[in-house]
Amino acid sequence: MCGPFKGCRGLLRLLEIVFSALSFIIVISGRVISGRVVSPWGVWCEFVWVFCTTVPLVLSVVEAKMRPILRAVFLPNWADLMCGLTTLCAVMITSATVIFAAVFANILCFITSLVASVVFLIDGVMQQKMSPSGYLSGPRGRLRTTEAFTACIILTAAADHFVNGEWSFRPLGMICSITVFAVCLLVTVVIIVLRLLKLLQYLLSCRLSVMELVFNIAAVLLYLLAVILWCIFGYKRYVYNPYICDKCSLVNMNTVTIGAIVNIVFYAVDLVSSLRSR
Repeated sequence: MCGPFKGCRGLLRLLEIVFSALSFIIVISGRVISGRVVSPWGVWCEFVWVFCTTVPLVLSVVEAKMRPILRAVFLPNWADLMCGLTTLCAVMITSATVIFAAVFANILCFITSLVASVVFLIDGVMQQKMSPSGYLSGPRGRLRTTEAFTACIILTAAADHFVNGEWSFRPLGMICSITVFAVCLLVTVVIIVLRLLKLLQYLLSCRLSVMELVFNIAAVLLYLLAVILWCIFGYKRYVYNPYICDKCSLVNMNTVTIGAIVNIVFYAVDLVSSLRSR
């Protein structure tokens, strides 16, 4: 292999890029030919394939072209970043593969996405065996990325519920719930970025820990409120008129509810960790 794709790791990254890109191209080509309107679950899968194509490509180029001293200036631990992003890609593309198989019918795309998932899993396990130290490889970083990933699934299910449901059914309570999920996702991503950039860590120092503590408290309370509102306003129509209950809409409703409860647990664990670290 030549260029940035050298050795076993380079080969794995090349396979990740090729099969992730193939999955995206196959779906886009089929959608253009058939003229079908893509669903929110389809958008999620396409986003994942683009993300999983971009990440190994950028990592390979930066590792080959950017000198270690420059990486050290901006990033506390390059091995930690690679391990964390590879593991995240493995989880995301596995979810996209399962979702695509459950919602859509495209065997060729499923096969390419499945191969990409296996390659990412192998790459992630190999990097985990090297035991990198850092934020993304530690419990707090993994917890944050899991919170963000779960929020993405929640928002996708909520969007699909509204797209496939009755357009007249848009209660304010459910809109508030979606707003809470989106805001918490945004803040979670910002915290992850702040934790990864060395310069921002020096500038913020202890303020970042305080900000995380306050956010974890707010996230638990807001998620509790969001789950209550989502259940009250969402399931009410199925209770009073079960004949309008669409199976897919109910599946999306349940996915949002279960996902939100799971994220409450994650944020509660994060809150306990924040209190113990002070």
